[in-house]
Amino acid sequence: MSEAGLASLCVVVPCFNEEAVIGAFHARLMGVLDTLPVAAQVLYIDDGSRDGSYAALERLCVADPRVAAIRLSRNFGKELALTCGLDHAQADAVVVIDADLQDPPELIPELWARFREGHDVVYAVRRSRAGESWFKRSTAAAFYRVIGRLSDTPVPADTGDFRLLSRRAVDALRGLRERQRFMKGLFGWVGFRQVGVPYDRAPRAAGMSKWNWWRLWNFALEGITGFSVAPLKLATYVGLATALLAFAYGGLIIAKTLLWGDPVAGYPSLMTVILFLGGIQLMALGLIGEYLGRLYLESKQRPLYLVDQSRGLLPTPPGANPRGE
Repeated sequence: MSEAGLASLCVVVPCFNEEAVIGAFHARLMGVLDTLPVAAQVLYIDDGSRDGSYAALERLCVADPRVAAIRLSRNFGKELALTCGLDHAQADAVVVIDADLQDPPELIPELWARFREGHDVVYAVRRSRAGESWFKRSTAAAFYRVIGRLSDTPVPADTGDFRLLSRRAVDALRGLRERQRFMKGLFGWVGFRQVGVPYDRAPRAAGMSKWNWWRLWNFALEGITGFSVAPLKLATYVGLATALLAFAYGGLIIAKTLLWGDPVAGYPSLMTVILFLGGIQLMALGLIGEYLGRLYLESKQRPLYLVDQSRGLLPTPPGANPRGE
């Protein structure tokens, strides 16, 4: 690739209640971008913060023309805030990074170097995760390995949203307008040449994580059901195996009754079988309901997000879906 063909870099930063850390993050980020031989800009996406995050972003926009900010009309969630940033990013390459300083901006030059080698997606692989409990690290590792086995779409293990994307990778992602979004899966789905760069993840510089256990569970469920039909297949196989066992047990009871009779009422065994079969059926219906619910949400065709206001934003090119449609 020639240097003339790669004239610009845009860093997309989704934010939600990050007022306490935005200043420190921005100072470190701009220090890194100033060392790169490329025209760089920063696009912050305020995902309906309830603190002074957007006011802080406006001050950054006033102080530096390379900075732009978009405020969404409410909290749509990180996946949709990230989608908004990719829709509006106008550069030859786009870096996605969180504002909490767990992902070091100092890694961007290495991502850029691997991109210059010809890779379209350069993702950062977490070698260690400082500041997180053993339980959270273990469940995260288990999730990535489970989805890696269940899904036909490659989802690299121990990899978050921190990555660099080429222009054609961003354009491909812009064409994916599904409502229930698992961005790590979408990054893998577009394909192209991808490579990982290992790094050590730091603890949060300030504030608290927005991801409680309930949100993490729903996020995992979103990822698995969004990129795999294995749960539905599993429900089919479990139902088939249960039906075969039920038929075999029923045949055993009939044979026993015909040969020896059955003077004692089988209430305990009857209730056990009913409860077992009922539990299996409800579990299968729950899985079907998860997929049906996603079809229901997709059928509404609502915009993915709504923009409340923006500052320092350049005009969005045609086909970028700036309204989230």
